[in-house]
Parts: sequence; C-alpha cells; structure tokens
Amino acid sequence: MLELTRASLEDDKAEDIVVVDLAGKSTIADFMVIATGRSSRQVGAMAENLRQKLIAAGVKRVAVEGLTQGDWVLLDAGDVIVHLFRPEVRAFYNLEKMWGADLPGQPPAEAATA
Repeated sequence: MLELTRASLEDDKAEDIVVVDLAGKSTIADFMVIATGRSSRQVGAMAENLRQKLIAAGVKRVAVEGLTQGDWVLLDAGDVIVHLFRPEVRAFYNLEKMWGADLPGQPPAEAATA
C-alpha cells in the first residue's frame, strides 16, 4: 500500500514526498506520507486519485477529510495515513518535525542543533 501511495503521488506530480515510519512511535498506522501540491485544485485531485486507487487495490475503507477546501487533505487508509498540503500550510504545521522527520529542503534536525 505504501508503494501504491508513493507511485500515485509521484504520477500526480506531488512535491517533497516524505515517508515517516511510525513503527514504535504510534499505533495509529505503520506509515505517514506527507506531500505538497502547488494549489488547492492539485491537492484535491491528488487525494481523489489516490482514494480511487486504494479502493481499486482492495482497501475496504478510505476516510478522507478536508477535500472540499484543498488546503490540507488527510487520507486514512489504515496502515498508511497521507497528508497532502499546499506549500504554506505544510510549512505552518510542519508535521515532519513533530514526528522526527526532516522537512524537505532543510538540514537534518541533528545538524541544526550541532
């Protein structure tokens, strides 16, 4: 499911795709995928395309939040949770920092504190 998610986002020209391994950090999912779209329209289209592909692949239930606004769309497919953002919304919430991953284009956290 993770590779399907990554491939779908790459096909839809998502930017700065980050996969956060949640093993040992949370029981909500195995992986969190974070990606950026250039506009609300692109974010919404990426979310809808991914939802359809996950369902076609046999995922029974894919919960989607935020699709009508397109600033931040959350897809919960069980083992994989996907956050799709417009650039400024992603920078504001900075989920990578919260989960111990690095924001694309910035130095690793350990290098910044050294």
